[in-house]
Amino acid sequence: MGATAHSAITGSAVERSTIRKVSIRLVPFVALMFFVNYLDRTAVSFAEPNGMGQDLALTAAQFGFASGVFFIGYIILEVPSNMALHKFGARRWLARIMISWGVVALLFTWVQNSEQLYTLRFLLGVAEAGFFPGAILFLSQWVPSRHRTKVLGLFYLAQPLTTVIGAPLAGWFINQHGLFGLEGWRVMFLGVSIPAILLGVIAWFYLIDKPADAKWLTPAEKDWLTTELAAENAGKTGADEKTSHGKAALKSAFTNSRVWTLALIYFGFIYGLYALAFFLPTIINGFQEQFGTTFSVMDKAYITAIPYLPAAVVLYFWSRHATRHGVRTWHIAGPAVVGGVSIPLALYMGSPAATVAVITVTACAIFAALPVFWSVPSQFLTGAAAAAGIALINTAGNVAGFAAGYVTGWLKDFSGDYYLPLFLVGAFMLMSAALMLWLANRSKGRGADQGRPLAEVR
Repeated sequence: MGATAHSAITGSAVERSTIRKVSIRLVPFVALMFFVNYLDRTAVSFAEPNGMGQDLALTAAQFGFASGVFFIGYIILEVPSNMALHKFGARRWLARIMISWGVVALLFTWVQNSEQLYTLRFLLGVAEAGFFPGAILFLSQWVPSRHRTKVLGLFYLAQPLTTVIGAPLAGWFINQHGLFGLEGWRVMFLGVSIPAILLGVIAWFYLIDKPADAKWLTPAEKDWLTTELAAENAGKTGADEKTSHGKAALKSAFTNSRVWTLALIYFGFIYGLYALAFFLPTIINGFQEQFGTTFSVMDKAYITAIPYLPAAVVLYFWSRHATRHGVRTWHIAGPAVVGGVSIPLALYMGSPAATVAVITVTACAIFAALPVFWSVPSQFLTGAAAAAGIALINTAGNVAGFAAGYVTGWLKDFSGDYYLPLFLVGAFMLMSAALMLWLANRSKGRGADQGRPLAEVR
């Protein structure tokens, strides 16, 4: 066997072992952090109909404001938080975020009125700001682009599984009414907040900022990974000294048209995601009037979880396909079209089963695209520019999260049904598909002119 062939085989073996170790050592832990993060963020939706609304004398408008005010604090500090993560390191900053939001989430156990609820929801957004883009940035810095979709797909499984597992878990805590002399919904806040604090402390010692410091990688694996990442980052925005930190990095990200286009694409997906999350229970609750069927509280909880389990399965296999064959435009634009068409179509179904089946297609489409989408920004951004750009894109998603509930609810009140608001959701997702196609064509042209296309997206 020739030296070149032997070197290729050895390199391939080192590559496989390195990616396997990163996938086992880091991805499950960061995904667990994401699971707890999303559960703490949405815990208020489990508490309100199970005693909190009555105990705090909340009107529907007050609860809606309390739900949405979270995003204001989150949006304000999203970019600064991710810049701080780049400066201080993911280990310190992600641990700090988790402990901070865990402490704030714990204080919900003793909330006494609507004003305290507003304050704590705002502070929870402030405390959580930067976690999700920081986790995306952190994982992107540990694997080359050809493996990034797979790794981000494994990480993203935590989000749909939060609803599948989190809803029964929240229900179990609520059923522990009287524990420590607390109402059930207060026990739930206590139960879901403590894991965040504990994981934050563990993260301080468990996470590692860069591959060169990973004692669980062999010298050959460290050399391969650092060399691959350095070669891949060369020439990206943020790689040179002038744009590697500070105001220059912010400017390079905020003036990059591709970043803003991706922000709009992400807005469409997240608008659909949160419209589904906020109003699926309401749509299911309306089955009794619409179809003459009756479901218990637990029946409704399980029906709400139904779309998310297939979504997790589709997410996993879609990410694997994108990893094996390379990220293509249709990996992102295709699900956007399917979601954009299916979500308003659900309103025309003739039975609860058919309605939930179509909504399941929508959920599968959204979750299939998201991890593939997040492999794109790091293909042309690195360093502080990547921190700022990824945070900016995620900020657009949080604007969508803030808008989806209010706009959908307002349009429902205005029109009297969900047809108009869900057609708007579909329009936003179709907008994401059109922008993705436009971005891919534009990047292809730029590659022909400048010799560097948008990496693997084609």
